[in-house]
Amino acid sequence: MAEESREDPGAGAGTGLCLRKIEDALCVVSLVLLALIPAAEAAARLLFRTGVPASSGLMVHLLLVAGLLAGMITTRNSEHLSIALVQHFSGGALKERLGVFISLLSAFVVTVIAWTSVSFIRIGLQGRIIGFIPDRVFALVIPAGYGIIAVRFARRTGLGGWKRIFPVLALLLGTAASFPVIAKFIWGFDMPDAAFDLCDRLYLLAYYLKTPLVIFLLLAALGGTPLFVIMGALALLLLEASGGEMDSVASDIYSALTNSNIIAIPLFTLVGFFLSESRAGERLVYTFRSLFSWMPGGIIIATVIICAFFTSFTGASGVTILALGGILHTILSEHMKYPEKFSVGLLTSTGSIGLLFPPSLPIILVGAASMTNIFHLFLGGIFPGLILVAVVIFFGIAASVRIKIPVEKFDGRKALSGLKESALEILLPVFLIAGYFTGALSLVEIGATAAIYIFIVEVLIHRDIRIRDVPRVFIKAIPVIGGVLSILALSKALSYYIVDTQTPANLARWMQAAITSKYVFLLLLNLALLIVGCLMDIFSAILIVLPLIVPLGHAYGVDPVHLGIIFITNLEVGFLTPPVGLNLFLASYRFNKSFVDICRYVFPFLLIQVAVVLLVTYFPWLSTYLTRFF
Repeated sequence: MAEESREDPGAGAGTGLCLRKIEDALCVVSLVLLALIPAAEAAARLLFRTGVPASSGLMVHLLLVAGLLAGMITTRNSEHLSIALVQHFSGGALKERLGVFISLLSAFVVTVIAWTSVSFIRIGLQGRIIGFIPDRVFALVIPAGYGIIAVRFARRTGLGGWKRIFPVLALLLGTAASFPVIAKFIWGFDMPDAAFDLCDRLYLLAYYLKTPLVIFLLLAALGGTPLFVIMGALALLLLEASGGEMDSVASDIYSALTNSNIIAIPLFTLVGFFLSESRAGERLVYTFRSLFSWMPGGIIIATVIICAFFTSFTGASGVTILALGGILHTILSEHMKYPEKFSVGLLTSTGSIGLLFPPSLPIILVGAASMTNIFHLFLGGIFPGLILVAVVIFFGIAASVRIKIPVEKFDGRKALSGLKESALEILLPVFLIAGYFTGALSLVEIGATAAIYIFIVEVLIHRDIRIRDVPRVFIKAIPVIGGVLSILALSKALSYYIVDTQTPANLARWMQAAITSKYVFLLLLNLALLIVGCLMDIFSAILIVLPLIVPLGHAYGVDPVHLGIIFITNLEVGFLTPPVGLNLFLASYRFNKSFVDICRYVFPFLLIQVAVVLLVTYFPWLSTYLTRFF
């Protein structure tokens, strides 16, 4: 969920508007190059058996630049991911004060992160040449980006008069707390004794205040502080309290955002937004309706397939509900005469039904976070995903027969016309599956070619999106990219501390002593993940919770692929779980229904998905069978 929006003061000023346009343009250019370079690499390899010089280094450092720029824009638009229980509070004054507190805390923490990256660039980088550009030039985006983010958090408080001193104090206190890394930047490891003494005092202060500050940060997370800020604060605090080097946080940020596997995330996000911003959904609805509406429940088949298609590319169920909810609701309720509660319940539940199919972003993240083969995870999601789709379709067909929904006469001309109109979109997943599963293209190359392909289809062939509107599509996608990459960068730093202290291994030993049955462990895991899924967005849950779960799965002999599929199917159901399942709120907004009504409408579909989760959990071969052949 995004933190509550607060207006960026002065955003309408001429200079500020110019800087915003430059910032947007740089981010868009970085993303465009991020698509063009791997596509050129694939073409050169397949056609000429050669490659693009320094392409791998350029790609990962462009990812670094795009990630920080996207994080800056996401901060500017107040769209960072958070738990945001504040939205359930009553009273505008309380929300206002909490918003000021969150902004001050975020400004303080991000200031420290910015200073740690200054020290890292001087001491931690090796000075490699990327193409013809030193890596330190690319890395300068880290302190610059986090510095701008810190200032934006400070400005967001909106405090006037004498209270303006508080945002300035937050930045100054962040600088003071960064003294150990500032001293290292100035003097290296030969700092004066007085500086050593001051550093020791700060480390001791962190050690003695560790427990209350951890509790404070967890409460701040529940209050709506962006999750990347909380993870950064925890990483800095715990490292300093244990005598570690604070600038290792910046090292982990650099490492996370120069990981070649992660490049696929912004690329597939762009594909999803080009699909949702075009008329691709309308064409697919027309095609599948003409193909299936002659049979009882045929429109249900069309609805489920289309929603799964969209969600597999966007990786976020909210996009599917908001992009397709209106047109599908009109067809189901007004044209086909399905009851309102059935139509809304179906569309709400199918908003997340495609997360197990390639090129699902959550599966890519699960693979990166758990060090599991992404190819095997894609294979592992096929049977569970098909079962979930089939069960929902069967339920829809049974309901159609029971309430006697009329069928339409099959019209071959309409069907052929629809196939002709939507053929290029239908071919997209076929092309992706063929390219990836045959090994002809890497995951990153698939993402790049898919982005270029869908741009050509929607902008140049169908012309649903005008050339001048293309930057607008990028800008809509950037908050998702920035939110995910911001969490990914800081989660790496927190994971480093957690792994270094052997917390997952200790947790696994404790669980094994307390619970001896693998099946009881899996049941408790399902319950815990349902709670996580309704409190967090799926990307945050994967990056924060999964690293703790992986050692537990290993301790109980759960196959890593099976564990990853259990994780995602539970989070799918979490989208529908009251009291804070994300899909419930989005559906309430999209269909103009009360939250309580949405919960009632979705309940039968929730039970179906819970049954599928249990089936996937206790029949591991559903997830692992296909991996035996590859």
